[in-house]
Amino acid sequence: MLHNGQMRVKIHRGSNEIGGSCVEIESADVRILVDAGMPLNLPIGQDPVPPEIDSESLFAIVISHPHLDHYGLLPWMPAKPIAMGMAARRIAQAAAPFMPNLPASLLGPDLEDRKPIQIGPFKITPYLVDHSAYDAYALMIEADNKKLFYSGDFRAHGRKSKLFDWFISSPPTGIDTLLLEGTTIGRNGPEFSPLTEDELGEEFVNVFKSTKGLALVNVSAQNIDRMVTIFRACIKTGRSLVIDLYTAEILAATESLNIPQSHWEKIHLCIPHRQRIQIKKNSWFDKLNKHSVNRIFPKTIAADPSRYTLIFRSLWMTDLDKAECLGGASLIHSQWEGYLRQESFQLIEKWREAHGISFHQVHTSGHASPADLRRFATAVSAKTLVPIHTNAPEIYDSLYSNVTRHADGEWWNV
Repeated sequence: MLHNGQMRVKIHRGSNEIGGSCVEIESADVRILVDAGMPLNLPIGQDPVPPEIDSESLFAIVISHPHLDHYGLLPWMPAKPIAMGMAARRIAQAAAPFMPNLPASLLGPDLEDRKPIQIGPFKITPYLVDHSAYDAYALMIEADNKKLFYSGDFRAHGRKSKLFDWFISSPPTGIDTLLLEGTTIGRNGPEFSPLTEDELGEEFVNVFKSTKGLALVNVSAQNIDRMVTIFRACIKTGRSLVIDLYTAEILAATESLNIPQSHWEKIHLCIPHRQRIQIKKNSWFDKLNKHSVNRIFPKTIAADPSRYTLIFRSLWMTDLDKAECLGGASLIHSQWEGYLRQESFQLIEKWREAHGISFHQVHTSGHASPADLRRFATAVSAKTLVPIHTNAPEIYDSLYSNVTRHADGEWWNV
């Protein structure tokens, strides 16, 4: 299709789906892709079907934040420069060796808060936002005298909530179209008010205190805010935090003095058997040595399980069985409750029940409440609001004015 002199947009995925976000933008026959996300409902072991993209006119791919439902499709996309935050890039690179298909090379322009970059005809201004992913951005994209604002994923109740307040107090102006995420719309009522990370920390403290043995926390290591919350709860309850090599690498990739690290007091590295095989197979001995100053072994945990909190994944089950350290243990699920219904969790659930491990759900959303979404939309005051990253686009009409819904695969002008 020929360029009509106006910036155009096609949502490949996300107009009626949470996760797998992928948006193509065109100006002057030049295209960029904003996010290239893996669908959340993709069956395990099945390759995704990538969107059809004209490789010749695609200049770059811009990744808003390092969650797989926003960058997991990159291995199936044309090889182009990848624009993303510097810490986000390091985190994605640190995760890549542990996950099949993820690209280890992510070369391209850096996104920095409120520092515009130019990609072809597009001027892109990143806005650092509060989200469960570290180094996450909303994006203002300008071309053809039009302004498109892509919210990415954000919230107002995390450890970086001041970013939301600052944005609301001084938002960008003259926005033509706001592409607004709505993860919590329809999933929660309009009055839904999520817990803050500090409030969640108190729940962790209570569960840790009531747990007579080992506390297992089923959480994504890439949820950096949550890792801070869990570590602080450990300190308050006299526990040490136990992490594996993957988690240690993710935390180190933040390069932040305020984020828990493997060499800190009260943090221990422990390597499950399946990861030891990975280390030997891939000769990751430098990685291992870098994080081994406080290394312990399952038998150390078994000597007094009540002293420890373990960042848990299914690969730990066999090791914990052999160590016989599960008496009085608790399993704390600190992710979206929808994951509990997936097949992968059913194996964990059978294992938990077999060992008589108590279960607790301790979580708060990585996404803004409907009320905060409304505040965000009001502050941006765009001429048109387009839903994305939502299962309930039809509900936007009752929350906002000037809503226009566009289906996946439809080209439309900003």
